[in-house]
Amino acid sequence: MLGVSSCLAGICCRYDGDHNQIDSLRQLVNEEKALTICPEVLGGLPTPRTPAEIIGGDGFDVWDDVARVVDKTGRDVTDMYKAGAIKAYNEFARLDVTQVILKERSPSCGSQLIYDGTFSGIRKKGVGVATAYFIKQGIQVFSEENWPGEEEINGN
Repeated sequence: MLGVSSCLAGICCRYDGDHNQIDSLRQLVNEEKALTICPEVLGGLPTPRTPAEIIGGDGFDVWDDVARVVDKTGRDVTDMYKAGAIKAYNEFARLDVTQVILKERSPSCGSQLIYDGTFSGIRKKGVGVATAYFIKQGIQVFSEENWPGEEEINGN
């Protein structure tokens, strides 16, 4: 089984209430070859919600208590991001998910780039909170921009 960010499968769970559907990923979900998950929603954040960014590092730094996730109003939402990552991982472990395709640039799911914490639209190298946790647990993480395709993911 493959894990996919819910927004990539067409579920309206982004911070702005929209989605980022990729038809081929939606199809994998429809064929029950992939499980959708949104760590931010699992952590108790509403949809829509105030945009949030990681301040002081990236997702690994959040787990090391060096960085925080803060929304645009200044509210610290770090604990919700961590809780959502743990809940998502527990679901993946229960279903033997070893590979995931996550939304790039998300403070939760980014795997190559995240925003720099200034809410200015500037991107930097780094990973989101859930991505860091999944990597630490041995899950292989791809983004919608670098996943190898269904054949290679499924080992065919």
